Amino acid sequence: MRKALIVWGGWDGHQPRQVADIFRDVLEKENFEVEVSDTLEAFSEGEKLKGLDLIVPVWTMGRIEQQWVNNVSEAVQAGVGLAGCHGGMCDSFRDNVDWQFMTGGQWVAHPGNDGVEYTVNIKHSSSPLTDGIEDFQVASEQYYLHVDPAVEVLATTRFPVVPGPHSLNKAVDMPVVWTKRWGVGRVYYNSLGHQANIIEIPVVKELMRRGFLWCAEGKAAAGRSSAAAAAYTGMADNQL
Repeated sequence: MRKALIVWGGWDGHQPRQVADIFRDVLEKENFEVEVSDTLEAFSEGEKLKGLDLIVPVWTMGRIEQQWVNNVSEAVQAGVGLAGCHGGMCDSFRDNVDWQFMTGGQWVAHPGNDGVEYTVNIKHSSSPLTDGIEDFQVASEQYYLHVDPAVEVLATTRFPVVPGPHSLNKAVDMPVVWTKRWGVGRVYYNSLGHQANIIEIPVVKELMRRGFLWCAEGKAAAGRSSAAAAAYTGMADNQL
């Protein structure tokens, strides 16, 4: 049985407990053995993390011990999947660039705040993660992120939708869903998920389900690969 760890907490406005409950239900229906923790100390045991198939952070605006970030990073580099959404993964630890490098992006704004009506445009490619999924509308926070140019973008949204200091720039297509590799591990991110009701939207939940499975499958694929996991342990000037 595949093993997953969900770690929830941080800012309550993102309803981390409720989102974690939804994710646990999705994973258990896919026959995962799921451990759920409400403390970042769950990242303190590096060898235990390497025994997982999937790590799902649901933690916004926190601070974390550098060694715990290193533990997650080393596990993912060795093949453990990392998948999450919204601020629960890409606004987790604003002062930790190692976390941001691993996850592929960092939230910086949501012009108009909650309730903005916008379109999520699916970018059809060779990835099976978006097969059969069409563009859809959502009313929520529209995330503006600083994004790693190495990610594979699977869905975007067009800015600007509402006025702001960014509006006089040219229109941009901001990534909403992406994947990337970290060592031989797989990373998946979806910027939707401000609160539990957004995760419950069928198309959003399906995108997350596919992302979880794709990331977890990476460990077996990494075991068949001749590529060695990197020994990267972060930037020294982020660890002072």
